[in-house]
Amino acid sequence: MGGPLEGLLIADFSRVLAGPYATMLLADMGASVVKVEGPAGDETRTWMPPVREDVSTYYLGVNRGKRSIALDLRSPEDAALGRELARRADVVIENFKPGGLAKYGLDHASVSAGNPRVIYASITGFGSGDGKHVPGYDLMVQAISGLMSLTGDPDGPPYRAGISVFDVMAGNHAVIGILAALRHRDQTGQGQLVEVNLLSSALTGLVNHSSAFVAGGVVPFRMGNAHPSVFPYEPLPTADNDLIIAAANDGQFRKLCEVLGLSEVPDDPRFARNADRTRNREELRPILLERLRTRGAVEWFDLLVAAGVPCGPINTIDGGFAMAERFGLDPVVVVGDVPTTRHPIRFSETPAVYELPPPELDEHGDELRAWLKEEQ
Repeated sequence: MGGPLEGLLIADFSRVLAGPYATMLLADMGASVVKVEGPAGDETRTWMPPVREDVSTYYLGVNRGKRSIALDLRSPEDAALGRELARRADVVIENFKPGGLAKYGLDHASVSAGNPRVIYASITGFGSGDGKHVPGYDLMVQAISGLMSLTGDPDGPPYRAGISVFDVMAGNHAVIGILAALRHRDQTGQGQLVEVNLLSSALTGLVNHSSAFVAGGVVPFRMGNAHPSVFPYEPLPTADNDLIIAAANDGQFRKLCEVLGLSEVPDDPRFARNADRTRNREELRPILLERLRTRGAVEWFDLLVAAGVPCGPINTIDGGFAMAERFGLDPVVVVGDVPTTRHPIRFSETPAVYELPPPELDEHGDELRAWLKEEQ
C-alpha cells in the first residue's frame, strides 16, 4: 500500500533546506517528487564535511524519495520541459527570490494559467512584498526575529540555535499549507497560491515569547537555560551530568520532591504554587541540588520518569538516537544503502514509504525527459 498522498505529483523547484525538507516529507507520504536542479545541482551537495561515500550528509538528510532531473532554465528547451512538468503537477514548490521564476514562465501566474488546479507553494525569506529583495537565510532570520536575543547566557553574547530551526519550521508550514490547499481543491476543484516566509514562521514559532510582547508588552531576553514562567524547568547538576527537569505544574513538583526525599517542600508557602517557585527560584534551587547530587543523571531519570516527572539527560545526538531505540521508535530507516532519519508521523492505515534513496544529480533525467516529451 502506498502512502496517503499516493498519486500526487510534486514538481520541486526548491533547493537547500526548507523546500527540500518539505518535499521529502511529502515523498515519505507517498507523493511522487521530481527534484529539478540546475546543472551544478542543489547547493547542499557541496556542503561538506561530513560525508558518506563522498556525498554530503546534509544533502542526504533532506532528499530521499525523489527523482532528479537537471534543467538549465536559461535554455529554452529545458525551460519548456520545466513548464511541462509544472503543467502536469498537482503541486509546484519553489524557493527562488520572489519573481525569480517569472522570466522562465514558471511563476504562479504563468503556471496556474495552464494548470488551474495546481497548488503553487512559494517559500521566501521575508515575503513577496516589501521584503522581497532581502535574501532568506536561516541565520539572518534567527537574528532578525529575536531568537538569538533569547539564546545564550544572560551575561554572554546571543547565540544561534544549533540547527536551521526556521528553515525546518517553514518547511513544515509549507507542508501544512499544501495539504490544506489540496483539501480545498478536493472540495472545489480550485488550485491556489500558498506562501510561506521564514520570518513569519519564526514569529509564530517564538510562541510564548511572541505573546509576551504582542499581548503583554514585554520584551523578553535570554535567561540561559531557565524558563521565564516555570521553575524547575532547566538543567540541574547531578552526581555526574546535568539533568533537565521540567516540573511544570504543582502535581509534578510534588512528585519530584517525593522522589528526592523532600516531601515537606511543596507545603512551604514559598514553593506551593508555580508562581511562588518561579519568584523564589534562587531559594529553591540549592534545596533541589543538594539531593540531586547524590545520584547520577540516568539513575535520576529512571526514578523520576517512573514517578511521572518529566526529565531527561542532556545527550549528544548519538545518545538521542540511542534513547529513541530504547523507546522502540526505530529512528533510522535505510533507503537503498543510505541510513536516514525516519519520517516523524506514523499512520495506522497508510504508513510512510521509503522507496528511493537521495538521487544523484540528473539520475532520472533521461526517463523524465522522455516522459515530459510524450503527448498528453
